[in-house]
Amino acid sequence: MFRRSDGMCFACSPRNPIGLHLEFSHEGDICRTTFTAGNEHQGWDGVLHGGLVTTLLDEAMAQWLWHRGVAAMTAEMLTRFSLPVPVGVPVTVEAWKEGCRGRLWELSARLILPGGKVAARATAKFLTVKENG
Repeated sequence: MFRRSDGMCFACSPRNPIGLHLEFSHEGDICRTTFTAGNEHQGWDGVLHGGLVTTLLDEAMAQWLWHRGVAAMTAEMLTRFSLPVPVGVPVTVEAWKEGCRGRLWELSARLILPGGKVAARATAKFLTVKENG
């Protein structure tokens, strides 16, 4: 079911020519990245597309797990949008663990605008997978 990455992840691969090229840092229990959206990432004029907001949150949570040696897939995710995310400004995305029961991991993430306001939050359940080949 699961195979090692071929290095073309849309969110984090530096090799994917149309990807987001996210880089992550890990401090204590927090996984963090920054991202500045361009006009090619917008939905409404000047506003980051909601699907990409969700992608940023999902990838931060997945990277929290991956950094700790856990290969898992998103099983369920809820995103709450509270403010528009403007293109052209750096935003910060943070993720952390809420809990773990067996193969099920629960994580949370938030997208923070310059100035500290939270524009979106997500909670998700990830299911560990076994590697094939």
